[in-house]
Amino acid sequence: MTQLDAPRTAAGTGSVPRVRRGGRAAWAGGAGLVAVVAVLGYLPYLVSRGTQVDLVGLFALVVLGTMWNLLAGYGGMVSIGQQAYIGIGGYGLVYLAETVGVDPFLSVPVAALVCALVAWPTSYLAFRLSGGYFAIGTWVIAEVVRLLVTQVDAVGAGSGASLTAFSGIEPLYRIAFVYWMSLGIAVVVVVGVYLLMRSRLGLALTAIRDDPTAASSAGVRVTRAKRLVYVVAAAGCGLAGAMIVANTLRVQPGSIFSVDYAAIMVFVVVIGGIGTIEGPVLGALVFYLLQDSLADLGNWYLVVVGGVAIAVTLLAPRGLWGLTRGRVELFPTGYRVAVRR
Repeated sequence: MTQLDAPRTAAGTGSVPRVRRGGRAAWAGGAGLVAVVAVLGYLPYLVSRGTQVDLVGLFALVVLGTMWNLLAGYGGMVSIGQQAYIGIGGYGLVYLAETVGVDPFLSVPVAALVCALVAWPTSYLAFRLSGGYFAIGTWVIAEVVRLLVTQVDAVGAGSGASLTAFSGIEPLYRIAFVYWMSLGIAVVVVVGVYLLMRSRLGLALTAIRDDPTAASSAGVRVTRAKRLVYVVAAAGCGLAGAMIVANTLRVQPGSIFSVDYAAIMVFVVVIGGIGTIEGPVLGALVFYLLQDSLADLGNWYLVVVGGVAIAVTLLAPRGLWGLTRGRVELFPTGYRVAVRR
């Protein structure tokens, strides 16, 4: 199977070219990923509770990186305010479970739905801006949301609140259940974005990212597609926020709405490879390993992380996954013209 120029191949050899996605490498990689997920699903029987808690943080990084990549890498929207929806998801879980009395596990998807409902009207305000103004505007929106939350006594106002709805479950089982829930969310988010990018909307997003004007002239409804992506990314960040709070059992406005989350998302995507499905997953793993191994360095930890980001940006502009140069695609979303000799 050789990838060739379609017209020249058909005329020169008489072979019939065909358009395909993926190949044997993609099938093999997919089988490997299924095996990895199966092993991760069995880990609570093998590792300590502390390790499970740490891995939930890794799953949250995967979700956050995937959502920011969907926004910037595929939708062309560079946001530094997604912490607004991380916070809404976390506080939504606490409010639904503690005040309304909804089951805490059921509260997680409901909190994500709340984020989507908030993001829809918010997009009409944010989309009045573009480029760097859009990025700054999303950060301002996040700060406004944080200030509003600190005025709500039902969720602890400025001091935050604790999640006690899990008190009826033994810690051993609670940690395992939260772990499995978080693993499932990470898998669903990654696979969901993969399927989205293989759809007509995914093709439209690629055109919008490359040239919005040309995409619009070709019949793509640019604003509608970008708004849908913005809402989906908000819901995904809400899931991550709920995962974080379910894992720590505590939420505070200063931490859950921290702009540090925006910096982490950018780092994860840029390091792994923007505009790919695999990149954010790899970037999340790299950040998790750096965070775990360098935590004892204090402020020097941030210096090392920054140095790694600079080095990767200079030496591998397409990210670590870009070093494969497309030879390995676990989640193929593009098309290839191939001919069988």
